[in-house]
Amino acid sequence: MKKRLLKRFPQLYQVRVSQLQLTRSIIDRWPRTRFARHRSVQTLPCTCKRHQSLLRRKLGTSDPILQENKITNLRIAMRQMDGIIIRPGETFSFWQAVGKPTAKKGYIEGLLLSHGEVMTGVGGGICQLANMLFWLALHTPLTIAERHHHSFDPFPDDGRVLPFGSGASVFFNYIDLRFFNNTNRSFQFRIGLTDKHLKGSVHCDEEWPYTYHVQEKNHCFLKQAGINYRQNEIWQTKIDRRTGSIIGEQLLIKNFSEVRYELPNP
Repeated sequence: MKKRLLKRFPQLYQVRVSQLQLTRSIIDRWPRTRFARHRSVQTLPCTCKRHQSLLRRKLGTSDPILQENKITNLRIAMRQMDGIIIRPGETFSFWQAVGKPTAKKGYIEGLLLSHGEVMTGVGGGICQLANMLFWLALHTPLTIAERHHHSFDPFPDDGRVLPFGSGASVFFNYIDLRFFNNTNRSFQFRIGLTDKHLKGSVHCDEEWPYTYHVQEKNHCFLKQAGINYRQNEIWQTKIDRRTGSIIGEQLLIKNFSEVRYELPNP
């Protein structure tokens, strides 16, 4: 009911967004949270995980130019992110690192998923960077302090590499992606662009004694009351680096999302 009301009266929606942004800004001024701000061009010596994702994928009937715009936005955002180090006791915040995406900074119109719909907006597409960071963090001992995900599946799989529902949604500044470093080691993200891929890696100042394997389980499409849904689970396995023995396994994410495209055999 609340979402329908805000959609019907866009002025109310803008007021609500401004209220939430102001509230988050006030909370973030409290001294209790130490945000990761230090960046270095020197890569920490031990690599925990590397990954790359395609910059251009077929996304339904969306205009391909929006993906080119997305690449422009990613290039701007990653300049604020590449090399950032999360020291012990620090919290990484996507928006604290990137800042507000505005046209003045060079951001342009890109694809956005908001309010249950696909739309365009300044800075659209940088959620791909958030997706990358979240996937990398799942392969470290960093604690996921805040993570959001869209409640619907907007596009069919085309070139998808990672499991469905393993990404992160961001919207300045109150829908954030945050990791807390509860270890005695420092971790660092490195981000880069090629002609075809967004590339990322996460590193540690000393070799971490464990590795992490993340996989999908129990994936399926189903239909309820005439509506198609998609569900799955994302599990993490912790492995002793020295012996290769499995130390433990935990359920990280349980997804159940409405599908917004036609399925051949739902």
